[in-house]
Amino acid sequence: MRYEVGIGTRTEGFELPEEDVIEVMHANPVASGPTGEKVVRASLEAPIGTPRLRELVRPGQTVCVITSDVTRPLPTATVLPPVMDELHAAGVRDEDVLLAIALGSHRPQTEDELRAIMGPYYGRLRVLNGDSRGLAHVGTTSHGTPVDVLAEVAAADVRVALGNVEYHYFAGYSGGAKAIMPGCSTFQAIQANHSLMVDPAAHSGNMESPVRLDLEEACAMVGLDFIVNVVLDEEKNVVYSAAGDFVAAQRDACRKLDALYGCELHEYADVVVVSQGGAPKDLNLYQLQKALDNAKHPVRDGGVIVLVGSCAEGLGQDTFAQWMHEARTPRDVVDHLQRDFRLGGHKAAAIAQIELRCDVYLVSDMAPDQVRDCFMTPFAHVQDAVDAAMESQRRRLGREPRVLVMPHGGSTLPLMRV
Repeated sequence: MRYEVGIGTRTEGFELPEEDVIEVMHANPVASGPTGEKVVRASLEAPIGTPRLRELVRPGQTVCVITSDVTRPLPTATVLPPVMDELHAAGVRDEDVLLAIALGSHRPQTEDELRAIMGPYYGRLRVLNGDSRGLAHVGTTSHGTPVDVLAEVAAADVRVALGNVEYHYFAGYSGGAKAIMPGCSTFQAIQANHSLMVDPAAHSGNMESPVRLDLEEACAMVGLDFIVNVVLDEEKNVVYSAAGDFVAAQRDACRKLDALYGCELHEYADVVVVSQGGAPKDLNLYQLQKALDNAKHPVRDGGVIVLVGSCAEGLGQDTFAQWMHEARTPRDVVDHLQRDFRLGGHKAAAIAQIELRCDVYLVSDMAPDQVRDCFMTPFAHVQDAVDAAMESQRRRLGREPRVLVMPHGGSTLPLMRV
């Protein structure tokens, strides 16, 4: 039987005996209905926990609209126009709107990337893209996280955040307050917040992850007046939108995500073939880690995860790369985190913890030595990696391995019911 997974802007096929495949894990069926802008406009007309956006702003006020960078699949060009229509209806002019790219610890966007992000509003709005004039210190959370945000974001009269909701391996879910923290915050603040990932409750699918609760406390101190959070199908179409209060609307979108992407599984796999689904979510290993983290749940101890992603930009983060390069074993990386929590190193440790349980074969466009530096086995093609994984498991188990295929591994969360 032939199967396909995305890698960068292409797809790769591979063959497996159908009887060896537990399932190909896709999102749950979506009832047919409106998509795209229609869904967003409907949510703006019936916000959760707040008045309509057009009722929250007045002419002459400055509005900061925060949106994602290209490493996130949020279709800003689809979501932004309905939001701008609401602002226009309130008498807000384009020149009073600042579009802030929520870079967090990521690089600024290129002009081509900004053009793709902004769609019809490219060239019409002022853009904050890593060139802030400074920071505003708002306070400190009860956990001790410094609440420092970009000065231009803090200075706006009204803040509106756009985002997509998907599973996040220690914040539970994306979306909501994450536009402010870490999106418009500092490295030090992000590091303090992310240090909570060592809490056992900080895991994918937990709406009350301590990481999320801390960033929501920070967000409340800054003030986030309105959000639009969307859920995407596997083709990245908007199929659901929740607008309004930054907690209540985000939780509503989380529940919809669970209905679409929470996938019950009743058998552990010896081999898991997992992809992020291609660009833009597999630009680097730092981002691809999300698919690997979801794949750790269904794989048996001693099994193999075949991780598929272009990683055209390499590892994607300096501390992440440094920790991997300096370590001699995955255990060294985990021990490093326990001694000294560092942003970037946290993802290296998350990968290393999985590598202590199973082998990871990486199919990517990275140099083989870079892959080996991360304690993974490099492959250029999915079929070669799958064949090698099947053979290694045959030798280990003395039987034909059982395989799970996850073509959209960053989005589909296996819920083990064994």
